[in-house]
Amino acid sequence: MRIFSGIQPTGAIHIGNYAGAIQNWVRLQDEHECIFCICDYHALTTVNDGERLRRQVADAALDLLACGLDVHKCRLFVQSQVPEHTELAWILSCCASIGELNRMTQFKEKSERSEFVNAGLFTYPILMAADILLYKAELVPVGEDQLQHLEVARVFARHFNNVFGQTFPEPQSRLTAATRVMALNDPSKKMSKSIPGSTIMLTDSDEVIRRQIKKAVTDVGGAGETMSPGVANLFNLLKIFSTPETVAFFEEQYKEGALRYGDLKKTLGDDIAAKLSVIRERRQELAKDPGLVEDMLVDSAKQVRCLARQTLDEVREKVGYSPLKSC
Repeated sequence: MRIFSGIQPTGAIHIGNYAGAIQNWVRLQDEHECIFCICDYHALTTVNDGERLRRQVADAALDLLACGLDVHKCRLFVQSQVPEHTELAWILSCCASIGELNRMTQFKEKSERSEFVNAGLFTYPILMAADILLYKAELVPVGEDQLQHLEVARVFARHFNNVFGQTFPEPQSRLTAATRVMALNDPSKKMSKSIPGSTIMLTDSDEVIRRQIKKAVTDVGGAGETMSPGVANLFNLLKIFSTPETVAFFEEQYKEGALRYGDLKKTLGDDIAAKLSVIRERRQELAKDPGLVEDMLVDSAKQVRCLARQTLDEVREKVGYSPLKSC
């Protein structure tokens, strides 16, 4: 099956991003035809500095490749190198209702936090739908917070198919297995770079990683009590970064009321540091040859652009335009 997913280049990637999306992408590339995108068109809704955006795109590529994405197994490209995304977004915008866009909860949340609300934030779901439908993706790995966006992509596809004839499959969601990673210092909120002290970045040193875990919120509960959000968050991280045997050991300790949070944090800090040190070393090697990384992205973009052009030629013909037939 063909899978599409994307990530915005909004700065350093943290372990919440890794657990929620990236490690899942690495698994999926061995199981399906995967197309992964660094969504710099989307990033323009929040980034207004060209040099910063270029740097963040380059950093995102290094992070994704260092985490294990392999361009021999999947396609990894930069969204703006395939302008067919925006052409299809315009056509789909004529199949999208204002009512659907008004119901998007993420737009409401983001617009409430900003003094200037650009139109791109409002039409964001249309471009996201174009990203997916352009490659006729059948599966989209998403977290629960993205399910509404995927549902409107299906709505837009359905409307286009009803008006112009069957063209797009309605993409189905594949929920990521990992639960959301919460802020280390406030487990009532999702881990975010905007919450100081809440995160561990993929590029953090072993010392910083251990210090952040050591400071993480826990509780003072005993055996038999409901696990607090802070402790549950540490166990969630343990399941991501430690062995099943380690997880089983600490779960048993918790059930017996014998768990020492200092021991849990030390083991977790060591295991996260060990995992991220491998990623960090790969990243450093890749960074030595930026030309090679750029060539990987450009080559993938050329390959997916042929797929995109085939879809767009079909769409152009159905809506009454002349196909370009450039591939």
